[in-house]
Amino acid sequence: MEHTACYQLFARTFPFWAGLPEAEKRFLCQHTATATYQKGQNIHGGSGECTGCIVVKSGCVRAYLLSEEGREVTLYRLYPGDLCMLSASCVLQAITFDVLIDAEEESCCHIIAGGAFAQLAARQLEVENFALGVAVSRFSDVMWVMQQILFMSYDKRLAIFLWDEMVKTGSTHLPLTQGQVAKYTGSAREVVSRMLKYFASEGIVTHGRGGIDITDREKLRSLTV
Repeated sequence: MEHTACYQLFARTFPFWAGLPEAEKRFLCQHTATATYQKGQNIHGGSGECTGCIVVKSGCVRAYLLSEEGREVTLYRLYPGDLCMLSASCVLQAITFDVLIDAEEESCCHIIAGGAFAQLAARQLEVENFALGVAVSRFSDVMWVMQQILFMSYDKRLAIFLWDEMVKTGSTHLPLTQGQVAKYTGSAREVVSRMLKYFASEGIVTHGRGGIDITDREKLRSLTV
């Protein structure tokens, strides 16, 4: 990766960057590559490999679990500036499960080689602490997803998802298919279809080929609490 661009990127991404020795900065940049992924393309996972630390430059990527039956459970999505450490099992030895990461749309990512990051973490305590902190934050996201799936009714889970999407995008129109909603909420498409029909009968949403439109924000909000 080009020297100046690398330094600027890592200065924004890593709080420990300013305190690293110059040799360590060069080492990290020398082991960082930039790659562009098409929509739906797999970035990491499926064979237990250590891809490394992923920094999203543009687009959106999704981290998820895949069951033996082919059911997907979305753990979280990453946007420009976000960082993923769960793809670096050689850095964090406690990661013993397969997390898959796909591009949700055309996405550009910076990939720091897992072995190089692991060496740096072994030499620099602040780097290791940072990696652990990021992983703990992501595990918190994972536990929230598991809590929803195990203990919440699906109408509440769907309402929370639609509300969060509306707040995040700033729009009451969500260009999502029922299949996408099923992946994001860890359910089956048939369940999503039935629940959206129920929401529509209550005047909360309308839905069709163009996506989902939220028509009653207050009713939707009441289902999330």
